[in-house]
Amino acid sequence: MFHFDNSYTRLPERFYASVYPEAVEGPKLLKFNEDLARELRLDDESFGAGADENRLAAIFGGNVLPQGAEPIAMAYAGHQFGNFVPQLGDGRAILLGEVIDVNGKRRDIQLKGAGPTPFSRRGDGRAALGPVLREYIVSEAFAALGIPATRALAAVATGEAVYRETPQQGAVFVRVAASHVRIGTFQYLAARGDTDGIKVLADYVIERHYPDLKTQENPYLALLQQVAIRQAQLVARWLGVGFIHGVMNTDNMTISGETIDFGPCAFLDEYDPTKVFSSIDAQGRYAYRNQPGIAQWNIARLAECLLPLLDADEEKAVEAANDMLKDFGERFQAAWLAEFSEKIGLSGHEEGDGELVQGLLAVMHKGEADFTLAFRRLADAVTPEGDAAFLDGFSDAPMEAGVTVKASAVAWLVQWRQRLERDGRGTETQRAAMRAKNPAIIARNHRIEEAIAAGNYGDFSFFERLTKALEKPYEDQPEFADLMAPPTVDQRVLRTFCGT
Repeated sequence: MFHFDNSYTRLPERFYASVYPEAVEGPKLLKFNEDLARELRLDDESFGAGADENRLAAIFGGNVLPQGAEPIAMAYAGHQFGNFVPQLGDGRAILLGEVIDVNGKRRDIQLKGAGPTPFSRRGDGRAALGPVLREYIVSEAFAALGIPATRALAAVATGEAVYRETPQQGAVFVRVAASHVRIGTFQYLAARGDTDGIKVLADYVIERHYPDLKTQENPYLALLQQVAIRQAQLVARWLGVGFIHGVMNTDNMTISGETIDFGPCAFLDEYDPTKVFSSIDAQGRYAYRNQPGIAQWNIARLAECLLPLLDADEEKAVEAANDMLKDFGERFQAAWLAEFSEKIGLSGHEEGDGELVQGLLAVMHKGEADFTLAFRRLADAVTPEGDAAFLDGFSDAPMEAGVTVKASAVAWLVQWRQRLERDGRGTETQRAAMRAKNPAIIARNHRIEEAIAAGNYGDFSFFERLTKALEKPYEDQPEFADLMAPPTVDQRVLRTFCGT
């Protein structure tokens, strides 16, 4: 059984709509995360090894409402690709309730694809199998990488078709989050001039996520600062693994600092800072290199909502918000430099480290080097014996003044090893630190598509194999060597899709 302790339903009713999941025809359990279930303190007798899969499918498919659940669809607004929509809300997601995990942390349990809600906007409220498998794979890959993200508790096939461009198999994804409060949640209240509601929500968020801020002189300004810090650190981590979210709308950014809504997301293969995969991002708004600026833009939208709480004097409130936004840029730069300094084996900071990192990225871009493999192989190049494998990942195109990419990469390696020597930790320590920072395996786009394609034909063996391999991303796993390789030309994924 679940041990629900539902706090969000104790907030004013205008914050959400009560709604029940809609039963499905033939729920079938595809995947259940037993480790996460234990973390959430779900009873072993109901959710442990040997649990009744039919009952689990009925619960997680939405056919059986567990005792203590108070299902709701949360209200929120959002800027979608820069355009404000005053009412969005959970159109295909239903929050069952909240539990307190083994670490004393409050966690939401949500069914995604459980049927229509008052916020569905004429949609069916359902999810197709492909996006459910994608979100399961990537969210658990993020957990193994140590990057804050929502988690996957289960995936259930519904036994029913959903209709997008073509009929597709339906499924329900069971998502776990520190909370589902978004920047767009504040925007929903601000759009209605509901200053009292904004204060209630801000107090709730502080109590739930940032309790230390309650004693601050201005807890609401401190809240804005803390959300900005977490987002700066989060986006730096995204860039460090070559991740492109694909749809960084304000309704897809959590106040808790978790990555949420793995829709048309993707990972870089060859390094290209302008890369866009999302089929709905026609203008490249959310390209890899644009993500820090978009995060700052989104934080500015949160600041606008909180202005009435920051100071009774509007001019002073705006000044405080602008100071915080300037601070965001500085904090992101520091987080980015710390992230990439670790990736190239540095433990301290020295003037010129940023230029050293940028020099590597420039050569990787020109040489079309695979992002993940280049950094992984760099660990072995702390001594010249590893140079060949590292350089093998670069094309030999010409750069400036007729110098080739590989010649530029060799020159960079010499400069880098001089910097490592000044860092003073010793090559074996540096190599081990880099291997612990740079994953050997990521959820590559073509492998996700392979898992989805097989799943659409009822074969989930590759999905199981891929999720197993991604549990230990920092280890060399010879049995999964094929999953670590970049795609061939005909395997490349050029576009990813949201699934709504």
